[in-house]
Amino acid sequence: MAKLVAVYKAPKDKAKFDQYYYSTHVPLAKKIPGLRGYEVSHGPIGLPVEAGNVHLVALLEFDNADAIRAALGTPEGQAAANDLGNFADGGVDMMIFETKKI
Repeated sequence: MAKLVAVYKAPKDKAKFDQYYYSTHVPLAKKIPGLRGYEVSHGPIGLPVEAGNVHLVALLEFDNADAIRAALGTPEGQAAANDLGNFADGGVDMMIFETKKI
């Protein structure tokens, strides 16, 4: 399996971010071909010793990293990527990696 992790930094308006994210962005992202699972963080996010500047973490699961890259190139993947500018005003970091069970 592989994951695409999106780490959303604290937005200017958290309530507005959440409303848009769940009502508009999630439905767009769920249309991405090859998506096997979609999880988001729940509750406060922080470092072990202090509060961090992260508002939400999303984990999207695919068969492998090549499937993620292919999915992001589809119209649905491009629509989700292009939507980030509509709500992620605090910035977002994305990472792709393969996973294994241990």
